[in-house]
Amino acid sequence: MNDVAKGFPEEIKVVRNTLWNRAYQLSTAHFWIDNSRKQLEARKRRGQIYIQTWHAKLGFKPTCLDRGKSFSRIAYLVSKHDSDMIDYVLSNSKWYDDTLPTGMIYDGSVLRTGSPRCDILVNDRTVVRKKVREAYHLEEDAKILMYAPTFRGGSQGTDRAIAVNQGFPDFGRLLGALEKRFGGTWYLFLRLHPQLVARNMDKGAEGGTGERDSDVRKKRILDVSRVDDMYEILAGCDAFMTDYSSAAFDAAVMKIPVFLYADDYGAYEAERGRLLWDLRELPFPLALEDEELERRILGFDERLYLDKLDALFRETETVEDGRAAGRVADVICGER
Repeated sequence: MNDVAKGFPEEIKVVRNTLWNRAYQLSTAHFWIDNSRKQLEARKRRGQIYIQTWHAKLGFKPTCLDRGKSFSRIAYLVSKHDSDMIDYVLSNSKWYDDTLPTGMIYDGSVLRTGSPRCDILVNDRTVVRKKVREAYHLEEDAKILMYAPTFRGGSQGTDRAIAVNQGFPDFGRLLGALEKRFGGTWYLFLRLHPQLVARNMDKGAEGGTGERDSDVRKKRILDVSRVDDMYEILAGCDAFMTDYSSAAFDAAVMKIPVFLYADDYGAYEAERGRLLWDLRELPFPLALEDEELERRILGFDERLYLDKLDALFRETETVEDGRAAGRVADVICGER
C-alpha cells in the first residue's frame, strides 16, 4: 500500500509499496491474486499459484488481439508474459470464456466461479444501503445514481472537470428526469477513473452553466472517486450510468436501471477499436446527448428492461449468485 494507515482486517499484513517490498513479497508468496497485468520483470517461482481475477468479465472494450492494429508490440509482450504465468483465470460466463484466447492471449485453466467483487451486489443489500446513506448524511429514503465515466486517452481528450462540459451530461437535467420518472429525491455519486481523479478533483466547481447547475453541484453531487472499493458504494445505489465501463454489466446484476451516456461513441471506437457489443442492442438505454438521455429516462420501461437483462444473462451463461468469493477460497485451500 502507498498509504499503510488504511484499515484492513487484522489477519491481513500491510506493507509499504516500495520496489524492495514488491520484489520480496512477490518472490515469497505462495499465491498471487491480481486483477491487472504483471510487468515484464516479474518472474514466478516453481510452486507459486497465480489467480487472475481481471476487472472486466462481460465488458465493452476490446483488449489485446481484439484491438487490432492499435495493440502495440510492447503491450503484446507484457500481456503474453503475464498470461503465460497465470494458473487460473476467474470467469463469470461462457461469453467471457470464449473471449480469453484473443482478449487476454490465454488458453489455460478457467474457473467459472463468478466475480468475487460482485458478491456484495447480489446478496442482501439492506445494510449496505443504510450504511451508504449514513456515511454521506443523506435521508434514509434518498435515491442515488452512480455515474462512472471511463478514462479518455489520445485524441479523445483527457481534461474532464466536474461541470457540464465535454463528455459530461447536464447534471441538473439528469436528476430532474430521474425524479420525474422514479420519484423521490435523487443524488449523483460521481466516480471518476483513477487516472482522472488526481488531475481534476481540484478543479471542483469551475465552469458550469449558471446558478441552477452550481446549486446542483454543491448539494446533489458527491465525489466518491477516492473511495477504495467502488462496489461497497454501488451496492447502495438505485441506478447506474456510464459510457463504456464494464461496471454496467456488474451493476445490472442488482436489477437496477443502467443507462449509457456516450456522446463520443464514434470517436471512441475509432481510437480504441470496435467495441465488443453494439451498444444499441443491449438492454441498457443509450443516449448520445442530453435531450436523448432525458427521453430515455422518462420513457424507461422496467418490465421490458428486466426481460432483456434476463435474456442477456441466459445467452451469455452468466453466473453471479453471490457465492464467488467462497468458491475461490475453496480453490486456494485445495491448492495449499
